Amino acid sequence: MDEDKQREIASKGGHAAHEKGTAHEFTSEEAREAGRKGGEAVSQDREHMAEIGAKGGHASHGGRRTGEGRGEEGRGTDEERERRSSQSQQRGGQGGGQGGGIASAEE
Repeated sequence: MDEDKQREIASKGGHAAHEKGTAHEFTSEEAREAGRKGGEAVSQDREHMAEIGAKGGHASHGGRRTGEGRGEEGRGTDEERERRSSQSQQRGGQGGGQGGGIASAEE
């Protein structure tokens, strides 16, 4: 049986159950519990969750790839950012932040 025919039959059964008054309608608590269980099942697939996280990260930045509105550190391609990160780690993590860990003579 093809999917459309099966879906049509199931739909008729659902409508009949509602008309008869025997259909189950979820309470908000039951719906919350079902959603929690579904979320736990989906989150077991780490690759899937990584894909979701990557999409969310791209969406939250509005597709911006140039680093506009940020300091020079945020600009460039992924490869350039990776290279800068690697260089920073090799220097012991002392980047161009405030003070850079060097005390001034006036202190």
